Amino acid sequence: MPESKTQVTYTRKDFTSDQAVRWCPGCGDYAILAQTQKIFPDLGRKKEEFVFISGIGCSSRFPYYMDTYGFHTIHGRAAAVASGVKIARPDLSVWVVTGDGDGLSIGGNHTIHLMRRNLDMNVMLFNNRIYGLTKGQYSPTSEVGKVTKSTPMGSLDIPFNPLSLALGAGSTFVARTIDKETKHLQEMIKESYAHRGTSFLEIYQNCNIFNDGAFAPLTDRDTKSDTVLWLEDGKPLTFGAEKPKGIRLDGNKPEVVELGDKWGEDDLLVHDKTDYVIASLLANMTYLPEFPDPIGVFYSIQSPTYEDMLTEQIGHAIKNKPKASVKDLLNSGDTWTVK
Repeated sequence: MPESKTQVTYTRKDFTSDQAVRWCPGCGDYAILAQTQKIFPDLGRKKEEFVFISGIGCSSRFPYYMDTYGFHTIHGRAAAVASGVKIARPDLSVWVVTGDGDGLSIGGNHTIHLMRRNLDMNVMLFNNRIYGLTKGQYSPTSEVGKVTKSTPMGSLDIPFNPLSLALGAGSTFVARTIDKETKHLQEMIKESYAHRGTSFLEIYQNCNIFNDGAFAPLTDRDTKSDTVLWLEDGKPLTFGAEKPKGIRLDGNKPEVVELGDKWGEDDLLVHDKTDYVIASLLANMTYLPEFPDPIGVFYSIQSPTYEDMLTEQIGHAIKNKPKASVKDLLNSGDTWTVK
């Protein structure tokens, strides 16, 4: 959420650094970078108030390419560094750029605690379901049976579901988009920025070298109508091309139905982005082949932010505690005389 406004007029060029972009040709990261640089001039904020912080991975080169402040930190620790920046400078707009390996494996614990604290920050998690920088090992989001250099007989691990993890950790804004859906990607970045609290945006991102086509059913023209469930707040959950389909609840169990004589839109589940149960139900469709993959804002609520509560707590302590020197502080409580 913006803390300040500026009258300065920016263009995309103002957010483009002088660093050569070093991703593999065709990488989905290019699209994410391009859309970020495209919409940031319209956010109405001084560029000096933006900070991009990353860990290790292909996605973590992002801060080099944005002409803003930034840190390229160590593996899995972007959330911890970003938390420190936000607490020290709550007036800044802090963005964490991470990947499914960096953010959910070595950095998983930091990611969880960032979300539960609800700092007013934005997490962009690039999910290509593979370790790209280290040349094609399976990642925490790789599907069961994935054959990679580190799992030649197929992965046995049940994959992490990033959005279920975010919801379970208490994130107040949870959304998903796709690198190739540029207009939708722009809208999700804007909504993440506008949200006050921790926003968690998963971005399906193609790694055309080590996991090409991982999300092809969701992006190919001939299939995406039947495989993507576009979420719109207050609208029934419908999808499909030639035969419109929808999601209804059979008791508390979701099922896919065809719209027609038996079922109409009035029978379908209506999306409510403030409803945690609906958000969880939608997130759990991710790896189920019988359901389309939901894309959009799953969950968005308002809750006090950590930095606001911390500032209030410090102010209260200053107001109610008597003034004292460092010497008085050191000599308070139990002391010992060493002979």
